[in-house]
Amino acid sequence: MGHPALAAEFTANSERAQWHDKALWFVREKRDRIATGVPEWELLRETASAIKKHVQSLMAEYLEEFERNAIRSGAIVHWATDAAEHNRIVLSILQKHQAGRLVKSKSMLTEECHLNPFLEKHGIQVVDSDLGERIVQLRQEPPSHIVLPAIHIRKEEVGECFHEHLGTEKGASDPKYLTEAARNHLRDCFCKADVGLTGVNFAIAETGGIVICTNEGNADLGVGLPQVHIASMGMEKLVPRAGDLSVFLRLLARSATGQPITTYTSHFHGPQQGGELHIVIVDNGRTEILKSEFRRSLDCIRCGACMNTCPVYRRSGGHSYESTVPGPIGSILTPLQSPEKHSTLPFACSLCGSCTDVCPVKIPLHHQLFAMREHLDKKNLIGRGKKLQMKLLSAVFSRTWLFNFAGRVARTALRITPRFLVYSRLTPAFQWGRKREIPEAPPKSFRELYAERQASRQSDRQKPSGKN
Repeated sequence: MGHPALAAEFTANSERAQWHDKALWFVREKRDRIATGVPEWELLRETASAIKKHVQSLMAEYLEEFERNAIRSGAIVHWATDAAEHNRIVLSILQKHQAGRLVKSKSMLTEECHLNPFLEKHGIQVVDSDLGERIVQLRQEPPSHIVLPAIHIRKEEVGECFHEHLGTEKGASDPKYLTEAARNHLRDCFCKADVGLTGVNFAIAETGGIVICTNEGNADLGVGLPQVHIASMGMEKLVPRAGDLSVFLRLLARSATGQPITTYTSHFHGPQQGGELHIVIVDNGRTEILKSEFRRSLDCIRCGACMNTCPVYRRSGGHSYESTVPGPIGSILTPLQSPEKHSTLPFACSLCGSCTDVCPVKIPLHHQLFAMREHLDKKNLIGRGKKLQMKLLSAVFSRTWLFNFAGRVARTALRITPRFLVYSRLTPAFQWGRKREIPEAPPKSFRELYAERQASRQSDRQKPSGKN
């Protein structure tokens, strides 16, 4: 359907759109408060950005170093060119161990690869153990946010979902009661799991270790009970040294949820005694991105800060992006993978720059979104109507006399036209006016007021002071 149509569906429920906006802005405000409490915050961002640039410049070398050290510590390393190969590797590990139940912690890479439906087709029971992920899994929905996957769902809807699937009391909406029900349900899933799967937040080339950050401890439980641990890792997750990790850990939770640090930061160096650790390193188009002008998008540490601040995402919902990673960063990554399907996403942006301001690794998001528009235009994926509008606006904005004339005409028309006609279905302003109110047109433009003020100041300077 495309972002405009799906966003219209989301905003049709104005109450939901408003609390979705407020909930995410609350998280953004928490991020601001805790970030301002760190005097070296901007230095941390600069350092993280520099580390990421360095890794990109030596990606192949660091990947090989990571593989050597991971194998030395007892891990088994697999390489996947694309999503299909990743899924086949995971399935082969499960089949080797005759596993019928897989418990997962949050992994956006497995969402990107559509691992769950693939495994379910092969008779594997998959349970997402992150609470938000489990809620959307039971509702048969994709996550709407990379950190807060069920942010679009109200507690009453969670109660209905748990009543249907977990047998909780009908009409229950108390968060504590629902959380206890989920905990008991997931505890049983942990105990019955044959294999545990996690994502990877950071991979340390120097040690061959991986780091997983959660707030619920579900990753530790998911891989602590079964003897087999599978870690799905995007190749961009590398950091060079263990000493670099502290920079990112100080940035990640503060940017994501306004916490000083995630509740659980778990380090894995090799398998548990008598077990196996399989690390699946996935490309899936990342090498091509690395060679493009959008390579900075691979710096993303998946904190979600750009989504929490984006005025478009907050008001249109994550599902309107039809993307594993929605919001500003997703509007760069997703069109790179499937430009024909997602050509509207870079235009779901006001170019306000707020996403760039909050990005912990200083990705110039709004600049990359602007560049993506040009990239899609070169592929002839921009509609003729939009291109015609841009050409007309360019003609007006590049000619001072035409800009001034158009402004006078518009101001006059808005003052003399009745309001109901401005928003008539017959006028172009109708779509805008359904959700907004055009301000009253001023009698004079800024240019005219500025010229009058300058003339008045000049006149005042030329008047005699009146002093002897």
